[in-house]
Amino acid sequence: MERVKVWDGWVRLCHWGIVACLTVSYFSARNEAWDVHYVSGYTLLGLLGFRILWGFVGSENARFAHFLRSPAAALRHLAHLFRREPDIETGHNPAGGWMALVLLLMLAVQAGSGLFANHDVGFTYSQHGPLAMSVSEASSEWATTLHVTFFDWLLVAVALHVLAVLAYALFKRQDLVRPMVTGSKAMPAGAAVPPRHGHPLLAVALAVAAALGVWAVTRFGGGA
Repeated sequence: MERVKVWDGWVRLCHWGIVACLTVSYFSARNEAWDVHYVSGYTLLGLLGFRILWGFVGSENARFAHFLRSPAAALRHLAHLFRREPDIETGHNPAGGWMALVLLLMLAVQAGSGLFANHDVGFTYSQHGPLAMSVSEASSEWATTLHVTFFDWLLVAVALHVLAVLAYALFKRQDLVRPMVTGSKAMPAGAAVPPRHGHPLLAVALAVAAALGVWAVTRFGGGA
């Protein structure tokens, strides 16, 4: 076995940053700490924006074109879920790639609906999404309902993701968590070629672009 670097720091930052933002967003909403909720939501939007851009031009195994395989390949992979075998994937496995895409899309819906949401009837309330004033009150109320109810479906998807990780550890003896923390994975010698990782300067440029995009929405969108 040899250690292979599979996940760059940018993917890991997005992964755990999104976990942190979801946690903070949930508890801040429960406690009506809306200032904290908005900061968490904007941070989540920035992370999503960067991850989507990185999915097109970033590290090899972070690219959608690399890890999105056919649905048939995903089903064939799941058919071997209970078979113990060495982990030779340098990125998402065929099923995990589709799960990652679904989670990213659901996170985009959750964060995007929050931009149009408000927390009281009428638009005179000081706390509302930065784009709530740009749509009708009915549309904002619809976005608010979606933002509140869709989170339950997002939690279901997250729970399925966690259960899948546990299943891989239990049945296949494959640790999917440690590589997302350390960036490296123990693999059979010569079994896989390490992925090409994106340039740090490109990552910084994309992170700045994502942050500026969120800032522009919050600054010029009608503002909370």
